[in-house]
Amino acid sequence: MDPLLGLNIIDGTVLAVLAALSLVALAYLVVRRRPRRWPSRRLREFRAQSSWSTRRWLITVGIAAAAGALIAVLVLWLSEGVFNVFGLPLDPDTHGWVIAAFAGIAVAVVNFPRSRWWRRTIAALSVVLFLVTATVGINAAYGMNATVAAFLNIQTGHPVAVPKPVPTPSSTPTGPPKPLWQTWVAPAGMPAQGSFGTVTIPATISGFVARPAYLYLPPAALVKDPPALPILIMMMGQPGGPESSALFLPTLNALAAAHHGLGPIVLTIDQIGNPYKNPLCIDSSMGKVHTYVMTDVVNYVRSTLHVATGPRNWAVGGYSNGGECAMSFGGKHPDVFGSIVSISGEITPSLGSVATTIQRGFGGDRAAYTAELPLTIWASKHYADTTAIFTVGGNDPVFGPEAAKAEAAAKAAGMTTYRFVGPGVGHRADAVQFGVPKAIPLLYPRWNLEAPTG
Repeated sequence: MDPLLGLNIIDGTVLAVLAALSLVALAYLVVRRRPRRWPSRRLREFRAQSSWSTRRWLITVGIAAAAGALIAVLVLWLSEGVFNVFGLPLDPDTHGWVIAAFAGIAVAVVNFPRSRWWRRTIAALSVVLFLVTATVGINAAYGMNATVAAFLNIQTGHPVAVPKPVPTPSSTPTGPPKPLWQTWVAPAGMPAQGSFGTVTIPATISGFVARPAYLYLPPAALVKDPPALPILIMMMGQPGGPESSALFLPTLNALAAAHHGLGPIVLTIDQIGNPYKNPLCIDSSMGKVHTYVMTDVVNYVRSTLHVATGPRNWAVGGYSNGGECAMSFGGKHPDVFGSIVSISGEITPSLGSVATTIQRGFGGDRAAYTAELPLTIWASKHYADTTAIFTVGGNDPVFGPEAAKAEAAAKAAGMTTYRFVGPGVGHRADAVQFGVPKAIPLLYPRWNLEAPTG
């Protein structure tokens, strides 16, 4: 992989360099040197005609910076308060980066008139630098796109070798098989950690154009005669992509190590296709997402992976937009998925405002929109054997209340529910890093990977 594409842009190093360069550029743009006195007729004429003084220039710079900041505040207000472009309020540090970038750009702009070519060139380059720095700063704060490649939606993941599935006996001469936690003995030579990489899921039926999925195979799945293991199908947020499932790896490998290599097979799929568009979790003119997940993905799992059968061994989960999809698919198909994991999940399909979502996503049909709400789906059924887990950040003012509302609705529909609130956690990568370690251990007894508690 190209070293530039693999460059980590969330660990702080790149951001520190860009911020330092931005400060140097800003200092240059603010300090406008007056020509020095030396014998030159042209210079004397320039000095005689120049109307700039140090004080007047600094006032101009200050007015420009203030105007840029005010424009940024207006843009943020329109984006969040009026048009609800992002579907949730942005965090204070994001506001700060946007305001700082606009202010810096305004300072660069006032450097263009009556300046030498090199100063105009530096001003133009500074505009780019300020935008890049703010973008990297915002991305680093959210922590989802770890590399340049991930941010630019360039696929650099390596395909993972998928062992061929082996037949699993449904019973023994003395009765049904015992749970894995009782019978499993890790063989010699089993890898210490799981395998992680990309797989391509054919969209044979749906025709949906998805990015490669990311597959995690625990150590027990990598041995010569692997047991049939549970499957967790995950979906990430928007914007974002399956490569962000690398955030799961520390938890998955730690749990497998504590259970003699046993763990779920985790398949993180792409329910969005384009990171800058949201086709919703339905079949529509924007894409047949429901058919892709429930037909193409499910068929791929059953035909390609060595997974245990039955809803108790199948779980669907997701973060943010993916959480809403998980609640929808799990609610519609309890015969497939016996567990639902919502990590800071939305409780409504969203393309911004409700009115915009209904118009763009459902052709103006409010009834169709209402029918697709996970809570509407749940209210129409009774779930005798479904477990639903909700995790959310304590610093998440939007999805915190939504998680509480979703848990109450799931419990009313008969599901066994759990809800966890992370102190100091927001709606970023920290939500995933908090939610995954809370949710997956709860499913280990349900998956027969450890003894039931109580």
